[in-house]
Amino acid sequence: MPTEILMPALSPTMEEGTLAKWLVKEGDTVASGDLLAEIETDKATMEFEAVDEGVIGKILIPEGSEGVKVNSPIAVLLEDGESADDIGTTPSAPAAAADEAAPAASEEAAPAPVAAAAAPAPAAPTAADGNRIFASPLARRIAADKGLDLAQLNGSGPRGRIVKADVENAKPQAAAAPAAAAPATTAAPAAAAAPTGPSTDQVARMYEGRTYEEVKLDGMRKTIAARLTEAKQTVPHFYLRRDIQLDALLKFRGELNKQLEGRGVKLSVNDFIIKACALALQAVPDANAVWAGDRVLKMEASDVAVAVAIEGGLFTPVLQNSDTKSLSTLSTEMKDLAKRARDRKLAPHEYQGGSFAISNLGMFGIDNFDAIVNPPHAGILAVGAGVKKPVVGADGELAVATVMSVTMSVDHRVIDGALGAELLNAIKDNLENPMMMLA
Repeated sequence: MPTEILMPALSPTMEEGTLAKWLVKEGDTVASGDLLAEIETDKATMEFEAVDEGVIGKILIPEGSEGVKVNSPIAVLLEDGESADDIGTTPSAPAAAADEAAPAASEEAAPAPVAAAAAPAPAAPTAADGNRIFASPLARRIAADKGLDLAQLNGSGPRGRIVKADVENAKPQAAAAPAAAAPATTAAPAAAAAPTGPSTDQVARMYEGRTYEEVKLDGMRKTIAARLTEAKQTVPHFYLRRDIQLDALLKFRGELNKQLEGRGVKLSVNDFIIKACALALQAVPDANAVWAGDRVLKMEASDVAVAVAIEGGLFTPVLQNSDTKSLSTLSTEMKDLAKRARDRKLAPHEYQGGSFAISNLGMFGIDNFDAIVNPPHAGILAVGAGVKKPVVGADGELAVATVMSVTMSVDHRVIDGALGAELLNAIKDNLENPMMMLA
């Protein structure tokens, strides 16, 4: 039986993507591992490989299509002995093609599948444990009509997907439909109460008669907007601020860079900040943690994320095991990650994870700012510029020092005030006594 090729989830958080380019065409023979398409996620363009061997019988989603949902059919693979005429027997292929009618419909499309798809398919269901149940759109509609609970069915389609035949052969379950509907009914008021801003049309009307350029949001910008709005609304932030004197660090950095010239290594102040945060997380292990819904995960290694600005957005590549790496290694890795981030060549595992983040705007002359915690991280350090300021020394005399202002934004669900203060003090001690970081 023809097999559907589904839109892959190329990262744990991916829900939809853009099918940027097909690398095969209908009629091509493919083997496991062959490249099928280039897919744009919110962060990068990645290549999608074939899992099975066969012949590309039909491409359901044309290249350039945006907003293609994960696990929706994008093509049909034929096995030996099958032809394009067999595609009509694939349980969910007609419904899938109809669901994507705008980009995929052709003049030869049969009217029956289009008519069957006139009613929208119910939303993808989930099991009691929260895991998604994979079912074709047509199977979901039939199940809803028959009052069937998809969680009680075993799918016979590819990788356990529930298809038309599974729900047609199942017996109605009288109690399942009301029970399943109850959560949706109770959840509706909460969803309606969520605050929303003015609509696109409302904003446009405010600026009638004014000249402006309309900039379409790409996947990255949409994801940044959604994630940071959610973070600011759901993460209980609090902020801790300290001034850090950098004179000892700048002198030490200059001496190290002279010795490292022959190796082509030049340490930046940011390299020291990464190391200082990594070691501070080891010194205050209760703060080296992430929020995981109904629990906190305490991490062993210090995986530090660093914000990198790119055109149209930002990445936060993660330097794993930062506490055990030398300054020169951190410097080399950070330069490589930053370059590939700007080229959008990072793999998902290189920008996901970490327990703590750094955002440095000091190079832009910003004195201080407050950063937004990026879940599931428990904190982020906002770093300002080092500037000459008058300070009062330990002996009470006035002096001039290079002072850097930092603000640590903290998730109060994970880190309380005293623990956060202990972590920030450890970071300050490391930066003001840089030789300690080599001990």
